[in-house]
Amino acid sequence: MANKGPSYGLSREVQQKLDHMYELDLEATLVQWISAQCSGMDIGQPEGQGKAAFQKWLKDGIILCHLINSLAPGSIKKVVKSETPFRQMEQISQFLQAIDKYGIPPTDQFQTVDLWEGKAMASVQRTLMNLGGLAVTRDDGCFQGDPNWFPKKSQENRRDFSRDKLKEGQSVIGLQMGTNKGASQSGMTGYGMPRQIL
Repeated sequence: MANKGPSYGLSREVQQKLDHMYELDLEATLVQWISAQCSGMDIGQPEGQGKAAFQKWLKDGIILCHLINSLAPGSIKKVVKSETPFRQMEQISQFLQAIDKYGIPPTDQFQTVDLWEGKAMASVQRTLMNLGGLAVTRDDGCFQGDPNWFPKKSQENRRDFSRDKLKEGQSVIGLQMGTNKGASQSGMTGYGMPRQIL
């Protein structure tokens, strides 16, 4: 990875907007949940608060791999501690593939470089928040911690109507089609009336 200098102009404005989307309260909740979910494993804690400490804590991908393995055992077969950037990014990619299988759509996932370079840590927070919400909703006994930390995902509310009820609905004119109740020409003026010149 090449070192990048400070950004200027539009790049700087974009980066500042991304930085403002990062939430410290959400970080504290996520750290608390990850620690509870991965209890028994030596994952430690971030060294301080803020996006830089949170990014450094998750950067190698090991904690994320342990997290998804605690929710869906056997998702990632081999978790290796490594200092090489390639191996760390590979583990982050394995985590993203595993949460895709777990049920998090690709549109709700961060990109590997978002975490590894620390450019879009708010996106990382949103992905972990979605993962926690899905784990709470599944209610399969793998979730550890307080279920009130995450909003539950909505679930299907299937309804079965009888044939009679469906037939009733065919005779109703939908509001988007307009209505013919009270239709008249009262109040209308003639369209081609000549202009009166005095």
